Amino acid sequence: MARVSPNLKFESDLWDSGLLHVAGLDEAGRGALAGPVAVGAVMLPGEDKTRLAQTLSRARDSKQLTARARESLAPLIKDTALAWSVGFATADEIDAQGIVRATRLAAIRALHQFSVTPQYLLTDFRLELPQLNIPQTSIVKGDAHCLSIACASILAKTERDALMRELDERHPSYGLGKHKGYGTQAHRSAMKRLGLSAIHRRSFHVK
Repeated sequence: MARVSPNLKFESDLWDSGLLHVAGLDEAGRGALAGPVAVGAVMLPGEDKTRLAQTLSRARDSKQLTARARESLAPLIKDTALAWSVGFATADEIDAQGIVRATRLAAIRALHQFSVTPQYLLTDFRLELPQLNIPQTSIVKGDAHCLSIACASILAKTERDALMRELDERHPSYGLGKHKGYGTQAHRSAMKRLGLSAIHRRSFHVK
C-alpha cells in the first residue's frame, strides 16, 4: 500500500474559516537516552495553497526521510514558512518534570519565539498543550497526514541533530554525533563503560 503524503486539508479548513495563523507542532528526541527533547513549530502561508503544496511536496514525517533529505528540506521549509521555531527542554528538565511535561515546555518555548501568536494549533498525537488558551487539534500520526506537522517534525529533527553533534564535541566518548542520544547498542555499551554524562537522562533506566 502506498504511503499517503501529508497534505493541507487541516490547514485549509482553518484558513477558509478565517484563521490565517495556524501552527503545526511535532517533537524529536522523546525516546532518546541523552540530550534534550525538541519541538518544532511551523506556521505556513495560506495565500496560494496549490503552490505551497508543490513547494513542500517532498515533506514527510521526518522518520521516513534520510538525513540528507531532511537537511535538504529544512532550509526550504524555513524560507517558505510565515514563522518557524524549535524549542528545547534539557535532560535535567526531563528528569525533574517527566517527558510529557518537558515536551510541553519545549513546545511552549518554540511558540514563544513567534512574533505572531497562532490562532490555532495542529499538534501530533500526545503533544496537547492544555495550559495554552489557544484552540488546538491533536492528530494521530499527524506528521504523516498534516503538512504543517510534517514540516515541524523535520525542523525539530534537524535542529536537534545539529545540537547533538555539538554535544558530541563536548562528550566525545559516547558517539552522540552518530546515534543522536538514542539507545543503540554502542551507546548503551558506552554508558555502562563510562557512566552517565551531564546530558544523560537519569530517569530513563538503562538495562
